[in-house]
Amino acid sequence: MRYAHEVGKVRAAEAALMARLPEGALMQRAAAGLAAVCAGLLPSVYGARVVLLAGGGDNGGDALYAGARLAGRGARVVAVQAGSKLHEGGLAALRAAGGRLLNASAAAVGDEIAGADLIIDGLTGIGGTGGLREPHATLARLASEATGTVVACDVPSGVDAGSGRVEGAAVRADVTVTFGTYKPGLLIDPGAARAGVVELVDIGLGGDLPDPDVVAARPVDVEPPEPGAESDKYRRGVAGIVAGGDAFTGAAVLSVGGAVHGGAGMVRFASVAHPVELVRQRWPEAVATVIDPGADRPLEGVGRVQAWVVGPGLGTGEAAERLLAEVLGSELPALVDADGLTVLARRRDLLRRAAPTVLTPHAGELSRLTGAARDEIEARRLEHVRRAAAELSATVLLKGSTTLIAEEDRPVRVNPTGTPRLATAGTGDVLSGLIGALLAGGMAALDAAAAGAYLHGLAARLASDPAGDGESPISAFDVITALPAAFRAIA
Repeated sequence: MRYAHEVGKVRAAEAALMARLPEGALMQRAAAGLAAVCAGLLPSVYGARVVLLAGGGDNGGDALYAGARLAGRGARVVAVQAGSKLHEGGLAALRAAGGRLLNASAAAVGDEIAGADLIIDGLTGIGGTGGLREPHATLARLASEATGTVVACDVPSGVDAGSGRVEGAAVRADVTVTFGTYKPGLLIDPGAARAGVVELVDIGLGGDLPDPDVVAARPVDVEPPEPGAESDKYRRGVAGIVAGGDAFTGAAVLSVGGAVHGGAGMVRFASVAHPVELVRQRWPEAVATVIDPGADRPLEGVGRVQAWVVGPGLGTGEAAERLLAEVLGSELPALVDADGLTVLARRRDLLRRAAPTVLTPHAGELSRLTGAARDEIEARRLEHVRRAAAELSATVLLKGSTTLIAEEDRPVRVNPTGTPRLATAGTGDVLSGLIGALLAGGMAALDAAAAGAYLHGLAARLASDPAGDGESPISAFDVITALPAAFRAIA
C-alpha cells in the first residue's frame, strides 16, 4: 500500500523528528533525496541547465540545497526568487557552489525557464492553500509550458496537499519528490494529474507517523478470493443480482457479466421476463428467474445467495422500492447502485441494517443521498466521501476521475487504476456485478469495493490498450471481456 497522511500529522511527525536531530539535518535529508532523483532524470548532470523556482518556505530551502548539490557536480544552476525572502542557508550553499540568483521580475526569467533541462518547483509547500498569487502563478505557468523536466518538491505548487484541489494556476510536474510519506493530494485528482510520477524519499519519519488517512493499493495488495482444492460453486460464492426492467435491459446483461467474469461461483439473476430472456441468451451460466415485482416477497423463490446487487436499470417506482426493501431487509451483504440509489435517497431508513452495505454513487447520486450540492462534492471529494460513509453507515464508493472508497473510522481507499476510458455507458453496471461477486466470495465490504474498483480500472486499461501501443475507445462489454486478464495481472 501507499500510505498518505494529512498535513497536520506530517508537521507533527517532522517536529518530533527535528527535536532529536541536529539543526538543519532533516532539510539536508530531503535535499539529498531530491538531488538524487533529479540527477537520475538528467542524461548528464555536468553541463545541464537547472532552474530552481524558490519560495520563502522550507520547500524553497529544499530546492536551493538540492540545486547546490547539482551545481557541485557541474550543473549550471539558476535560482528564481519568487517572494520577498529565501532560505538563507540554502541560498548561501547555492552561491558557494557557483549557482546564480535571479529575481522573478528579471527579464531573463522566461528564457531561463524555457531553456532549462530541468526545473525544480519549490514555490510553495504542503501548507499552501487556495490559488497561487503572483509572481508564483506566472512562474507555475512558465514551468508547466517548458520543455524541460519539471520536478516538484513534496507537492506541486498550487495543489492542495490534503485534498488534491486545484484553484487556479498550478505546476504540472513530470515527477514529484515527496518526503517522509505520501500526501493525499498526490493520490486524488486533480492534484494526482498534476503530480506526474511520485517518488517517495525516506527522511526518517516512520515511527513518528500515526495511522494513515488515505491509502492506495499496489497490485500485490489486491487479493480477490482464490478457489482452493475443496472449492465448489457455493464455496466460491453465489451472487444475487436484481437489475434491469422492460425499459433498461442492458444494465441487467452488463451487471451479470461483471459478476460472471468477477469470480462468482454462481450468479442468480432476478427480474421481469424480457431482461431474464436476454441474460439467459448472453450468460447461460447464470441462473435467471422471472419475478413478479408486485408480489409481497418477489425474491423469495430466487434461491440461495451470499450477497446481493440491486439497482442497475431497475427503475425508481414502487416495484423498485419493494425489491430494494427486500434486499436490504436481508442479513446478507448488499451493494446498491444506480436506480437503487435514487430510491434509497427517499428511503434512507432502509439503511438501518446490521449487514454490510456498499453504495456506489457518482457525485450526482451522492448529492441526492446526502443533500450536499454536486459541485461541492466534486470540489471536496475526500471530505464528502468520508462524511457520507459516517452519515449513511455504509461503505461508500464515490465514482469519478479518482474513485474513493470510505468506511467510517478507516483510511479512505484511493483507486489508482482509473482511466477516462471508463466514462462510457454501462461500465458502472459492470463494476456493480464485479464487486457483488467479491462480496459473495467472502471479502469484507471495504476490501471488495476497493479490489473491484482496482480490477475494473485495470481491465479498462487492458481493453483500451491490449498491445501496449496506444489507447483506443472501449465499451462496457470490452471491460467484462478484459476482466480475466486483469485478474491474471495481479496474480
